[in-house]
Amino acid sequence: MDIELARTFLEIVRSGSFMAAAERLHVTQTTVTARVHNLEGQLGCRLFVRNRSGARLTDNGEQFAGHASQLVSTWDAARRSLPLPEGAGRTVTLGAEISLWNPWLLDWLVRLREDFPDAAIRAEVGERAILHEKLEQGVLDAALVHQPDYWPGMQVEQLMEEKLILVRGTGRDSPYVYVDWGVDFRRQHDSAWPERSRASVSIDLGPLALRYILRHGGSGYFRTRVVQPYLEDGTLRREEDAPEFTYPVYLIYGKNQQSSLIVPVIEVLRSLVAGQGVLQNGAAK
Repeated sequence: MDIELARTFLEIVRSGSFMAAAERLHVTQTTVTARVHNLEGQLGCRLFVRNRSGARLTDNGEQFAGHASQLVSTWDAARRSLPLPEGAGRTVTLGAEISLWNPWLLDWLVRLREDFPDAAIRAEVGERAILHEKLEQGVLDAALVHQPDYWPGMQVEQLMEEKLILVRGTGRDSPYVYVDWGVDFRRQHDSAWPERSRASVSIDLGPLALRYILRHGGSGYFRTRVVQPYLEDGTLRREEDAPEFTYPVYLIYGKNQQSSLIVPVIEVLRSLVAGQGVLQNGAAK
């Protein structure tokens, strides 16, 4: 199937009409109509019902939408990854949530480059939902996340269990900055600190919240490994009596990965985690 047919289909879904899709794709409405007829002919079913207000999906169209998105994503990923760089015989694509690129994804990439100099290694940093979607579509080989979603064919491995601790700047004592570390953290935090669940300053990106406190003052919860250098040089101080919260890190990957590198790549990550002496699979290393 011509990938442009799937792109056209998705553009109609996004824009709500054949005319709007034609404008966004910079083609005529006749071309859009012809592409849809071609697609419907190949699939043997109607995908849209057209009316004065635009176009709405049929039940078959609703069913095809997910497949079309996957087709386009996979094709785009193939175009980005091919051809392989000169001299590269194998390729692996890894992902991580924003809060996990430093140090874990960075250290992982450095070690992989050292151990597999002939491999093409690609990395993506993004939101958890997007990483899961790309993994399910086969665009990613493996990813580091804090909260895995479970679906058939996915392997989930807890790599480590970090802690979130309350720290305070050495200048101003306020404000308390609510750093949103995800669903599990919000549940733990709001149960322990209900009076702080409505903070005047709320930030959903850890590095930004840390920079804010370092510059402005105040307090907030951060990963122990990130704030340790600031605690050691006296820039921050820890609130010893405040509750700690767990913040596990998971590796997710497909059980039937096609990349021949995936097994040794995962072994490299495990050795990095073990070498750092963090909690792995619930046991201290």
